[in-house]
Amino acid sequence: MSLAQEMFAIAPADGKANLSASQLKMLAGKARWIFRVCEAGFPTVPTIAITRAAWDELQAERARRDTRLRTHWVACLFKLVDKDGKPPLLVVRTSASSHNGGLMPARTGIAAPNAPEDAVDPARPLARAIKQAFESYGFSERGWNGKGQEGDRARQIVLVQAVAGGEIEHFLTRNATTGALGPAPLNGHPPPRLPKDVDALIGLLDAKAGRHMACLVSVDRGRIQFLSARPIQVSAGAELEAAVDRVERKVWTPHNAVSRIDATRLAQMLHPRLKSPDDVSPIAMGLGVSPGAASGIITFSAEDAARLRARGKHCILVVNETGPADIEGMKAATGILTARGGMSSHAGVIARITGKPCVAGVRSLSVDSVEMVCRIGDREFRQGDRLTIDGSDGAVYLGTLPLAQPQIGGAIGTLLDWSDASRTIAVRTNVETVESAQTALSFGAEGIGLARSEHMFFSPERMVALRRMILSEDEEARSRAIAGLVDYQTGDYSALFSAMNGMPVTVRLFDPPLHEFLPRTDEEIEETASSLGLAVRALRLRLDRIAEVNPMLGHRGVRLAITYPEILQMQMQAVMAGARAAGENQDKPVVVEVMVPFVSTATEIAWVRERAMTIFANSGFGRSDRIRFSFGAMMELPRACLRAGDIASMVDFISFGTNDLTQTTFGISRDDAPTFLAAYQRKGVYERDPFVTIDEKGVGEMIAMAIERGRAANPRLKVGICGEHAGDPASLHFFAGLGVDYVSCSPYRVPVARLTLAQASA
Repeated sequence: MSLAQEMFAIAPADGKANLSASQLKMLAGKARWIFRVCEAGFPTVPTIAITRAAWDELQAERARRDTRLRTHWVACLFKLVDKDGKPPLLVVRTSASSHNGGLMPARTGIAAPNAPEDAVDPARPLARAIKQAFESYGFSERGWNGKGQEGDRARQIVLVQAVAGGEIEHFLTRNATTGALGPAPLNGHPPPRLPKDVDALIGLLDAKAGRHMACLVSVDRGRIQFLSARPIQVSAGAELEAAVDRVERKVWTPHNAVSRIDATRLAQMLHPRLKSPDDVSPIAMGLGVSPGAASGIITFSAEDAARLRARGKHCILVVNETGPADIEGMKAATGILTARGGMSSHAGVIARITGKPCVAGVRSLSVDSVEMVCRIGDREFRQGDRLTIDGSDGAVYLGTLPLAQPQIGGAIGTLLDWSDASRTIAVRTNVETVESAQTALSFGAEGIGLARSEHMFFSPERMVALRRMILSEDEEARSRAIAGLVDYQTGDYSALFSAMNGMPVTVRLFDPPLHEFLPRTDEEIEETASSLGLAVRALRLRLDRIAEVNPMLGHRGVRLAITYPEILQMQMQAVMAGARAAGENQDKPVVVEVMVPFVSTATEIAWVRERAMTIFANSGFGRSDRIRFSFGAMMELPRACLRAGDIASMVDFISFGTNDLTQTTFGISRDDAPTFLAAYQRKGVYERDPFVTIDEKGVGEMIAMAIERGRAANPRLKVGICGEHAGDPASLHFFAGLGVDYVSCSPYRVPVARLTLAQASA
């Protein structure tokens, strides 16, 4: 395309613009909407556009005393002149693809050039305004790596318009809060009184843009003339309501609505958020690992959090890091703040399950739980002081800030129902309690893809029983301790199976390093010794004997089942007893899937499978249709992925634990990673945090290879994803391309997964 063609009318004073395909591609920002409105026949102020490349060549031509391109430019300016032949006053506007506060405001009331040379002379008003408009864009638009895109810069455009007569009015095409069709207030001002034909303009813009638009018009003697419009960011709730309304008005199809909603913003509707985050500055930044905002009294212990909740007080649990013993306090707290940890840390996982806001990995935070004091930078805080946290972006604020509560209307249910019509991948949830399961079911979960059996031992009395088992000196003592745990888990499984009422429940066998459940502080050791009837010294000796240097790669998962068969026996007995109890009280069969974690070899699976199937056969369910039982492996190690064919031949399903698979593939501890991942991202070493969005080229390739090898060996193999990546939209798009059967995420991410997978299936 010639430079002469980069100076063109998009809304000529007489008739309509006839643009080429190349010219249409240049229409960014306001120019796009001006052209569309004019094209539809709505009165539009005369407007022309010029690219930076064409303007630069006009200046170069002026220096050469050439006039060929200037002739085209002057002819273009005449497209702004009405039939009366009188040159109008002019307006110069930028027209960027996205709004930027640094762009030049519109320059109005500019006199038309008196002579052709005035149209390009930067000393004259029109040319000076155009020059300043281009300069306000900056040198170039920058990509993720900071390198300028010269092609984009050359295509930047500036608009020249005729000045419109009458009163200038601003309004929104839809209400920024409710999503209702406008005209609606802009910046808090009441909507202007506008002629009736504004409804036609609003309907036109809404259909063309499919977004909330800030609109600028002139009103002269009861007639509206369109000047410009730009899209604005509004709440996720308003976007959702507007999308459903467009379908009801038959502007969109349900498919259009599903595909146009940003799934990443859907989570905002499920949690409180800060009302005015731009008015305050954070005192620290960490990682937003569980969305939502919370304000409350600082507390340093689970017991104090529970006491405050009992008195109706909101509190923020502030600790260096959380562990299994902190579960009750995390449930009682309004929000959680930790000095260490990342997206898949204990704090992050539990916070997302329970729907609590959580900020982790705050490097400037140090906590002294004994003295009941913490420091954030050079500030000191004691129990009773107040903080506000934002688990969406990782910000920590001083004091109590006002929060906006989530508004979940019928629109979200409508949209998700539409999304289910096109979705081909099931969405399950990661939960262990009936309360969390019911939350997930209310969000549309289709089963449980990960029930972490160890999470069922977090109450104080169960922790004592579990510690008695772990600290047993021999198999006989361990068996006695286990007998007490069967009753606990039987009731838990029965309640969970009943809550799911025929939907599949994947029970992961006991997985974490045993050290996570052992006492750490002197106070805890003394309490545990007393409850177990041991001397403190004797308990310390036992703790020293079972301590591990690197427990995350140590005695855990399938290794526990093989070295302590009685633990496997206990769990299988509890699962079968729970299934029997649930089956007696429901019409639908109980669907049980037992999953072995941290597998690396086919021989491990073979060993566990033989014993698990024996227990199942002896349970009396073998020929019954009251229970449907399947056996699977959790794929968390590179070797398991490499040998997926061997493993798949022995199982009914595999499910990828992407948290640990990312750790073991990268050789990075997920809890220690925040200390350097931020620097890696700033310096472009890593484009994204691999614990937030799946690493497609490494971990993703490992998953794809395992699926291919697994299905080659077992064509009926069912495949799931149960790591935290299953709730991340970018990761879900990748998984959808691998042909997985289901994903499983925390309850509050179920709606996001439902919508994203529908978009990926479209």
